[in-house]
Amino acid sequence: MGPILQLRHHAAHSSLLFLLPLRDFTPSLSVARAHRYGSPSDYKSAVQELRSLFSEENDTLTIDPEELLLHGGSTWTHLASQPPSVVVFPSNQSDVEKILEISRKYRVPVVPYGAGSAVEGQFNAPYGGICIDLQRHMNKIIKINSADGDCVVQPGISYQELNDELARLGHKLFLPLDPGPGATIGGMISTGCSGTNTVRYGTARAEWFLNLTAVLPSGQVLKTRSRARKSSAGPDLTKVFIGAEGTLGVITEVAVRLAPLLPTRVGMVGFPGVKQAVEAVVEILGEGVVDTIFFKFQGSDVLIAESAKTVETIIKRHGGDALQLATTEKESELLWGARRGALFASMAASGYETPMIYGNDICVPVSRLPDFISECKSLLYEAGVYAPFLGHVGDGNIHMNVVLRDRSELPKMHGLMKKFIWKAIEMEGTCTGEHGVGANKKEYLTTELGVGTISLLRTIKNAIDPLGLMNPGKLYPDELPPLAPFPDPSQRTGELYAPAAGCSC
Repeated sequence: MGPILQLRHHAAHSSLLFLLPLRDFTPSLSVARAHRYGSPSDYKSAVQELRSLFSEENDTLTIDPEELLLHGGSTWTHLASQPPSVVVFPSNQSDVEKILEISRKYRVPVVPYGAGSAVEGQFNAPYGGICIDLQRHMNKIIKINSADGDCVVQPGISYQELNDELARLGHKLFLPLDPGPGATIGGMISTGCSGTNTVRYGTARAEWFLNLTAVLPSGQVLKTRSRARKSSAGPDLTKVFIGAEGTLGVITEVAVRLAPLLPTRVGMVGFPGVKQAVEAVVEILGEGVVDTIFFKFQGSDVLIAESAKTVETIIKRHGGDALQLATTEKESELLWGARRGALFASMAASGYETPMIYGNDICVPVSRLPDFISECKSLLYEAGVYAPFLGHVGDGNIHMNVVLRDRSELPKMHGLMKKFIWKAIEMEGTCTGEHGVGANKKEYLTTELGVGTISLLRTIKNAIDPLGLMNPGKLYPDELPPLAPFPDPSQRTGELYAPAAGCSC
């Protein structure tokens, strides 16, 4: 998988470098003025001042065109790269404070960057500016508090690196959140991640991040709460940053809660169709068996055996094959590795020369999932689209990974995705279960969350970042209808608000 990804990056960079001017990644003056940012000369002054503090020689800054492209988008998603003007690699919180001071001085926007694995355009830089890459140098474990079941880390460390280091040091603890491979702690917080362990352990919002330290665009440094396991000392400001997608500040330190590392076995079952598979999982969850499909069992040998027996009984009723259960931790890891690599495997299986993903992560109430999948599959078949389904069936989260041959297919895919998302919202679901909003799903938020909620989000954003410097163009809908009087429940029509034609959402 690694060599394939490198080849894809290389091929895509070659074409993009041919199309984009290499000498100047600064946004046009009209765009900059329209968004209250500095002039091209301000951008250049900001870069010059950054180069006086950081340098390519000590690996703390780059203006290399290929690096800028890498930090402006993913070559394997349908979103085009929008590179920053400069990438800075801070080593500590003080460095971050200096970068944000320069951002304020010249009114140049800032885009925080972690693993670069986000798929909704979260780290694209539509107005150029400063990319702060936190993975290269701010990727350390600061302290492990084994007796308390937590640790303090920098935002650039990935959850896999953290878990590997805990295992190497002999700690029987791990962070159970399990999003895409390589995801960093800062990125996991910013997108409100979850992953394949959600049924048992919950999401990023389930107290796995005890506190965080962040530098706000004003330069103020705040720590959201103490390291205690629970606190009633006011609202939980940690959660203000969970899902904020880097629009409120730059995270520099995090206290992470850990879970006991339990014996794990992975099993695999085949079904005659998606509907039967989903219905089986819904029934299994109703029996209190905590697992996913691939089925992941955790607990003692006795508990694993009892859970597997219950699962086998139910899957037979729904036409499933025999449960293939790994007998060792190593076998389980191999089986689970197949699930982790499924996204890139689906791209390779397409047979397309340069495949790219138009991914989705819709989530609906579990009881609605069989109907949702059935209707979406019909639409995909009618359109003749190659789109393998992956998902976390136990929590209602499904990924329809539409694989494109090239960008000429984008208009058709946009239309399909809109149908899927509106259908999910009608079913009391969400446009994004774990990937976040980014630049790609802003148009759906007003319907999903309501005008009042979006207005409050904007109020918080404007209070913390009045100049709009933090990760502009992400998360917040570009247009918002007037806040109507509170409706009389008896007069509701059930109609959904949809953006008007030509809306620049």
